[in-house]
Amino acid sequence: MSQEQKILNVTITYGELKAEFSGDPQSVLSSLNEFLTKHIPSIDLASKVTINYSLNDLISMFGDYVKITPEGPRVWMGEQKLSDKGILGLQLVAAKINYESGKVAIPSLTLNEIRSATGLNPKSISSRMSEMLKWGYVDKETSEEGVRYKITTQGINWLNQILMKKAGKP
Repeated sequence: MSQEQKILNVTITYGELKAEFSGDPQSVLSSLNEFLTKHIPSIDLASKVTINYSLNDLISMFGDYVKITPEGPRVWMGEQKLSDKGILGLQLVAAKINYESGKVAIPSLTLNEIRSATGLNPKSISSRMSEMLKWGYVDKETSEEGVRYKITTQGINWLNQILMKKAGKP
């Protein structure tokens, strides 16, 4: 049975309210969100100040710019030009998508992995990562392999804004 044919069934109770949703996962999620925001107003208020990008959000936002290949996550810009910071941000988003889809155990990359994937100058990578770290667009963590970098939620938002401006979208 293919993924498109599978039906998701969800039953939810809240106090005396009970609702059942059935259909493809996307429509069930949409119906569930609508139910929750309608019947639990504090969720609607919290959602106005909460931001958390799901795998579907990331793919929707960046699917035209990154691909997961047998060689690993890659920036896929074609003829489009982007700054080194933009390329680095996209590479880290690709790594996050790779992680969120369950293909790897960690969402971060070492400077060596970033250099290998992007082909950018190591000094440029280091300088741009320092700037992005200062602005809160990336997080830096130390592991057995050395320093690793990952994109932050703020970095995802920043990168999406840049790409929307380049594409001429408001």
